[in-house]
Amino acid sequence: MVQGTSLEHDIYLFHEGNLRYSHKLLGAHPDTRNGEQGIRFAVWAPNAVKVSVVGPFNNWDGREHPMEKINDNGVWIAFLPGLEKGTIYKYEILTPHGHLRLKADPYAFSSELRPNTASVVYPLDDYAWGDHDWMNQRKGRNPYESPMSIYELHLGSWKYIEPEVFYNFREYADMVIPYVKELGYTHIELLPMTEHPFDRSWGYQATGYFSVTSRYGTPDDFKYFVDQCHKSGIGVILDWVPGHFCKDEHGLRRFDGEALYEYANPSKAEKTQWGTLTFDFARNEVQSFLISNAVYWLKEYHLDGLRVDAVASMLYLDFGKEDGEWELNEYGGRENIEAIDFIRKMNKAVFEEVPDTLMMAEESTSWPLVSAPTHIGGLGFNYKWNMGWMNDMLKYMEMDPIHRKYHHNLITFSLHYAFSENFVLPISHDEVVHGKKSLLNKMPGDYWQKFANLRAFLAYMYAHPGKKLLFMGGEFGQFDEWKDLEDLDWELLDYDSHASILEYTKQLHQMYQDMPALWELDHKPEGFTWIDPNNYEQSIISFVRNSRTSNDQLVIVCNFTPEVYHDYKVGVPEQGSYEEIFSSDAEHFGGSGQRNGLPLDTISSPWQGQNQHVTMTVPPLGVSFLKRTSVNQGGES
Repeated sequence: MVQGTSLEHDIYLFHEGNLRYSHKLLGAHPDTRNGEQGIRFAVWAPNAVKVSVVGPFNNWDGREHPMEKINDNGVWIAFLPGLEKGTIYKYEILTPHGHLRLKADPYAFSSELRPNTASVVYPLDDYAWGDHDWMNQRKGRNPYESPMSIYELHLGSWKYIEPEVFYNFREYADMVIPYVKELGYTHIELLPMTEHPFDRSWGYQATGYFSVTSRYGTPDDFKYFVDQCHKSGIGVILDWVPGHFCKDEHGLRRFDGEALYEYANPSKAEKTQWGTLTFDFARNEVQSFLISNAVYWLKEYHLDGLRVDAVASMLYLDFGKEDGEWELNEYGGRENIEAIDFIRKMNKAVFEEVPDTLMMAEESTSWPLVSAPTHIGGLGFNYKWNMGWMNDMLKYMEMDPIHRKYHHNLITFSLHYAFSENFVLPISHDEVVHGKKSLLNKMPGDYWQKFANLRAFLAYMYAHPGKKLLFMGGEFGQFDEWKDLEDLDWELLDYDSHASILEYTKQLHQMYQDMPALWELDHKPEGFTWIDPNNYEQSIISFVRNSRTSNDQLVIVCNFTPEVYHDYKVGVPEQGSYEEIFSSDAEHFGGSGQRNGLPLDTISSPWQGQNQHVTMTVPPLGVSFLKRTSVNQGGES
């Protein structure tokens, strides 16, 4: 019989839904009993009649190492002497219906390489971290008032050795980090690194929630990748999927013969559009499992944040379902009450355990207060993806410029709600796959216009309030949409247009990081002021980005047509001399070179609600950034 006050207390918290480190209770851990070293196995399977640990060490014979059920709520434990790191194992479970099932460990830290599905014993305390400076600096960093530009990355299709054969995390560190650092990104966001059976699920349909996918190496290899990112000044965000899991037989589905991790009610359990199952958010042990999993990734792997996938699918009972496929909640609504409560509980726990982390919600509806604290009724995230901005802007940019004036509201509407949440502006993998075309190929016009449109779009994105995210390939104008079974078309960089876009991305980032007006007040209304949002006839908008210091103000003028406008009047907030510090139309970026090379002196004549104005050249399909560099008395109009 296993005894111990700490163990009993942890088991109590686990069943109460309040054990934030359940991965230290359950799973496979090195232990010593009666002077013998071995592995302690623990698993939650309340409906099982019998549970055994099986593997090559006992010829997969469940009669050899049965586990002991130590409480009525279904925690089973066994200590196997002589086993060590690298041991392959599963749990053999006899269900109430008399069936034997072989299941991977829900709390395994490592797994066999697909198509094999067993768990692998892997202690997590062997890696010596070297990112102490980064972790200490992170504690004092205010992300809301700092630049944040995220490079979204699917490792297996960034570069590979050959199809379905990938580099190791350590090799990726040597390739990815210098590239991302050179381009000026502040963070990497990785598509899910949890173990998953099918490559083309991209990690979004997982079987091993605590297991780093073996496609790219071991847990220590992944720690090395994160460690090297931090040493290079790059944060790491992980895509995390608490909303649903896949149905593969060795995974969580009907784990002990009954619905355990998933809802027992099929109308709540089934994610029909994805062929997956929804976690039972009302079940205490599932809450402990998921909250521990979030804490685990952030603490064990020093990750800087989690991007929480498909939050809307958790919040709404009718998400992706037809009439008759779902049931109203107890109040007659379509909200999933227990999922809402779970999300708040999860975020509260995460920020108590890791106060300096990022929790980003991919939430595609108008649910209020997603990034507000739980104590005022919010969901408790600190960032939300701005899916409305993304949809509007991509729709607008795909139009022929001649039609854009009829849809001018698409580029201005986002400012009505830009400060209602702490937003990230995302151009993610979902927007460049499944026939949606690459970002470059969405752009209308001839070859030159496609690149000009892309430069203008990226410049407007970086001028717009909110942090930034761009999926890999967009930084050099990949022509084909994302091919998840191939790597990026790196050979395009042999062509001037694509090499120029890469250089453009680099210099855009440099300008972005150097200008506090573009990020210091990202989430406050005083960080943005319209100059002219209404010039739909010419598809031109102009606005001011403000920082805490008026000297850092930027005036941004965007032209979404291929027409050049000379002597164009723009109202400006301060008297003085303005210089064009960045232009998307610069010749070395592949533009037409319609620049404002000389300082623009203000004219003391009101225009567009401002007390003075400048006259400038507005480039075709171009964005100009103007900064006041000196004070003068102003001329007369």
